[in-house]
Amino acid sequence: MKFKKPQTLQEIASLINVNYIGDANFEISGINEIHVVTKGDIVFVDHPKYYEKALNSAATTILINKEVACPEGKALLISDDPFRDFNKITKYFNPFIASKVSISDSAVIGANTIIQPNVFVGNHVTIGQNCVIHPNVTIYDHSVIGNNVTIHANTVLGADAFYYKNRPEGFDKLISGGRVVLEDDVDLGASCTIDKGVTGDTTIGKGTKIDNQVHVGHDTKIGKKCLIASQTGIAGCVIIEDEVTIWGQVGTNSGITIGKGAVILGQTGVTKSVAGGKSYFGTPVSESREKLKEMAEIKRFLKERKNS
Repeated sequence: MKFKKPQTLQEIASLINVNYIGDANFEISGINEIHVVTKGDIVFVDHPKYYEKALNSAATTILINKEVACPEGKALLISDDPFRDFNKITKYFNPFIASKVSISDSAVIGANTIIQPNVFVGNHVTIGQNCVIHPNVTIYDHSVIGNNVTIHANTVLGADAFYYKNRPEGFDKLISGGRVVLEDDVDLGASCTIDKGVTGDTTIGKGTKIDNQVHVGHDTKIGKKCLIASQTGIAGCVIIEDEVTIWGQVGTNSGITIGKGAVILGQTGVTKSVAGGKSYFGTPVSESREKLKEMAEIKRFLKERKNS
């Protein structure tokens, strides 16, 4: 999530009431999660296991819960609770603004786009040309939709990420400040849910077609010309490369990559990253030929045991 204008280290430190290490005028341009940070971003870290990863990331300001040596060319914000203070920054620069109308006055809707009854279009949404948005679709603030997109009834774009910190008093939610981006020629079936990024974008690439009742988690990137069948659940921070086919009732772990041109057969649990250009099946996931051989061997073994 980029700020509308750059902030200084001192300004951010004052906002969240913490000490800092570095030049008071050190420039900060936004905040992001570790997997999408770029130069100018703040990243937060609150566990020693991830200190090194955060300090060596592309982020140039680290919101951290311990005073450590500051890497050259970077700055630190020292907080007793980085999770809480990251939320403070998100809410300050991207506050929730309640809507009083079905289609926001700040929304931009392209020529020849059809908006059916009972559609909700939030603040600062952009919808391209020649789209069809069917009844009861909900499009949260800041979503971006390209040209020639079709979205069927009851689909939701931009619900919050499923991201919580377990505290003694209960689960504390990480506030989502990202967006959903649909590129040109995307089709979404009925009753799909596409969660916004925590700080970045959840993106569905040009020409991808998604069936009914599919869930896409926060910050996931789906490539161009993919086919995804019904009742598939894709976790957060997944990368699905171009021309991937995913059949029905597939589930994935978070943070994995499915390579270009891969085919995931129905009811597969994609528990790890898989290379492109191959077919996969089963839980845990394996190449489909190998999995089918395994199943045949088990069947043969059981038959022989029964007859022995």
